[in-house]
Amino acid sequence: MSSSQIRIGILGASGYTGAELVRLLSRHPNAEIAMLTADSHAGQAYAEVFPHLAGLNLPNLISIEEVEWAGVELDVVFCGMPHGTTQEVIAGLLHETGHSLVDEVMYESTADIVAGMPSAPRVIDLSADFRLTDVDTYATWYGHEHLAPDLQGEAVYGLTEFARAEIAGSRLVACPGCYPTGALLPLVPLLQAGQIEPEDIIIDAKSGVTGAGRAAKQGSLYAEVGEGIHAYGIGKHRHGPEIEQELSRAAGQPMAVNFTPHLMPMNRGILSTIYVRYRNGAELADLRETLAARYSEEPFVQLTPEGVAPATRHVRGSNHCLIGLFEDRLPGRAIIVSVLDNLVKGASGQAVQNMNVMFGLEETLGLQQQALFP
Repeated sequence: MSSSQIRIGILGASGYTGAELVRLLSRHPNAEIAMLTADSHAGQAYAEVFPHLAGLNLPNLISIEEVEWAGVELDVVFCGMPHGTTQEVIAGLLHETGHSLVDEVMYESTADIVAGMPSAPRVIDLSADFRLTDVDTYATWYGHEHLAPDLQGEAVYGLTEFARAEIAGSRLVACPGCYPTGALLPLVPLLQAGQIEPEDIIIDAKSGVTGAGRAAKQGSLYAEVGEGIHAYGIGKHRHGPEIEQELSRAAGQPMAVNFTPHLMPMNRGILSTIYVRYRNGAELADLRETLAARYSEEPFVQLTPEGVAPATRHVRGSNHCLIGLFEDRLPGRAIIVSVLDNLVKGASGQAVQNMNVMFGLEETLGLQQQALFP
């Protein structure tokens, strides 16, 4: 399929991740954006909502109920809708269920929505609705039962660097959260190598405000965020169980980690400072060697030179994750610093990367841009 156009639909295209998908896909040689939905801006031209994306000859925004699925043949659908609203929509797209359970006003019947659809597209979900493999864990952390448990069993957790074969053959990929991506990329190889203690990991992460989405919220107001920093979701952030799920898989044993997110007065970026304890006689040089070997052929994950601390400004606007390693002053411990752009590698960029894998394309297509600096 590498020489053909991929017809794309984006559900929830008026959010930050939707705009970032459009920005990236507009430079993708195999991408054709055929449908954009956004209930809050239905009927508007995309350039009215996002003037920085003017001149791209995009379809107008429509509500999801207005989509004439029978006349819109799509190869892949990106779902950028809020958590808790995606499961039943995706279930309808994949013909697994016929009735909406979440919001019967907004999505009256997914069976009606997809009636007459010629073939089900593949789905890349940017929400958290299919990330947790255990539906009971999902219900505990998201406050309602899972609405598509049968589909959850086939969803692939789309951390691209560790799931290419599964992604390539999947019809439903759950893109990791931004915080988990920044933590998992440095930690998974070290746990797999048995070089750090699974019982002693602390993740201190800081994010820009776009991680909270585009909807108006008091906590995202300039006066609430500017000129300060604050921790939130202390001990109860929803990305905690997602991180533990994937680290447990890497370690081959159940794991619990200390994870605390903080909100920074910046638009983009995540910086994770991760504290680990050596295991099995490992030293800092061993950790560096393991990560260097694991990512030597990866286009988007790099180690910084020894002694150089990565910063969010080094990855802004790019699909890259930079990782730095440092000796702790406490004996037997190391400090890992990882950075990424939460809207690109932490969301839309990783989604496009997964699309490329799904369709057998060069993985870097549409993602070649370097970081914006300063």
